[in-house]
Amino acid sequence: MNNEHMELVQTLRRCAEACNRCIGGCLQENDINPMRECIRLDLDCAAICDLVAEYVGRGSAFSTQLLHHCSVICNTCATECEQHRKMEHCRLCAEACFACANACEEAVAQSVHV
Repeated sequence: MNNEHMELVQTLRRCAEACNRCIGGCLQENDINPMRECIRLDLDCAAICDLVAEYVGRGSAFSTQLLHHCSVICNTCATECEQHRKMEHCRLCAEACFACANACEEAVAQSVHV
């Protein structure tokens, strides 16, 4: 795996970790009802980021297609977390998700076949 791919895998892993921290933070809120969609999207985002990191890491021919879907989910999660920016866990998650979405989009645009 070259350095470019290693950086992408690290970005995907950081995003998954931020989503998992956000889930924990959301569950600690006094009223989790407004956080339900955030939690659902965090779960989806963490899962796809972990999956795509595995595919990119092993050089799967399906990486490019999955990176596209990952970008969409990361952007959706980030947009939701942006609505809760006053909570640090959501602010940090939104930043990680936007960064990951951008990295995925860049990889797709460059047709990175890993």
